[in-house]
Amino acid sequence: MSEENKRRHLFISHHHQDDAEVTKLTNMLSSKGYDIRNSSVRMKPENQRRVEEKRVSDTVIERILRMKISWASTVVVLIGKDTHTRNWVNWEIDKAHQQGKRIVGVFVRGGTEADIPPSLEKYGSAIVGWNTDSIISAIDGQNNFQTPDGNSRSAVNVGGSLNC
Repeated sequence: MSEENKRRHLFISHHHQDDAEVTKLTNMLSSKGYDIRNSSVRMKPENQRRVEEKRVSDTVIERILRMKISWASTVVVLIGKDTHTRNWVNWEIDKAHQQGKRIVGVFVRGGTEADIPPSLEKYGSAIVGWNTDSIISAIDGQNNFQTPDGNSRSAVNVGGSLNC
């Protein structure tokens, strides 16, 4: 497989407390020879503080996120503790769906089915456990739905996203 064939353009949607999991995911896929290009937003503490203090408007954040999602071919949603409560994660999934992106959920260690964001249940193309082969297969188009331990589960949605 050529280098070009192993390149994946991803937007990794996640709760900012799961930033370390983004690194683990990209490192895991890279260790298998994949060239992961990640356009997701990872905030330095000072930028996180600016957002929390409302010194950055939601309109600015939305514009940046829309551009970053547009660039990616697939949106990967890390499913960790409390992911389902994050408004921005659901917003990113909704925008990815509107843009016709493939949307893949990946359970991080400790993530449960109760942590799946409502928009991911509605629009997800696949939801898989923390396993390189399952993740790459889902990114590449397999509509596989799993529990956190990798067993099969039924899909809640019937449509999913388009693969552009």
